Amino acid sequence: MCSVCEEEVVVMVPARRISRDEFAAIVKKYMKNAYFTALGLVGNRDDALELSQEAFILAYRNIRQLNSNRKFYPWFYQILRNVCFSHLRKTRKRQRFSLEELQGQEPSAGVDDCFTPHVVAERNEAKDAVWKAIGKLDDKHREVIILRHFQHLSYEQIAKSLFCSKGTVMSRLYYARKRLKELLSTKKGGDRDGV
Repeated sequence: MCSVCEEEVVVMVPARRISRDEFAAIVKKYMKNAYFTALGLVGNRDDALELSQEAFILAYRNIRQLNSNRKFYPWFYQILRNVCFSHLRKTRKRQRFSLEELQGQEPSAGVDDCFTPHVVAERNEAKDAVWKAIGKLDDKHREVIILRHFQHLSYEQIAKSLFCSKGTVMSRLYYARKRLKELLSTKKGGDRDGV
């Protein structure tokens, strides 16, 4: 589970007096989550690294806007989200997801898992198909899938991050999962036809 979920840290920083070292500690705490969130949103590891760094720079420059009673990550997430979506609008292209980067976010293998080359190859094919399908979702649906299933945020945490109701989050997740199922069913049907 991600550190954001395990600890709901409130940054009680006198925002006008935060030092670079104090902010560096915040960056260190959240940089992995920021990177993987950006990767999920933009689908390219180089862009994700650049955009997550850009978001931290913007957060540092605008830290005075963070109220002392607000949690840092939901506030920062809005900056990261805006940077990523702005990037997508500018480039107007969706790049393929880098599966190898996202594997670190997956649950570790169970005791009963089979590691024969054939089974591993099938598993990798399935993962690739899932990430390609996620890449075909529209921004708002891809975003809730990433936050729920890869950042492991609760419905309430997602609602706070997106400034919407819990019902809206549940609705978006429902339609995102439904669309993923359709995309994956189409892929399986296409494979059968081609065989």
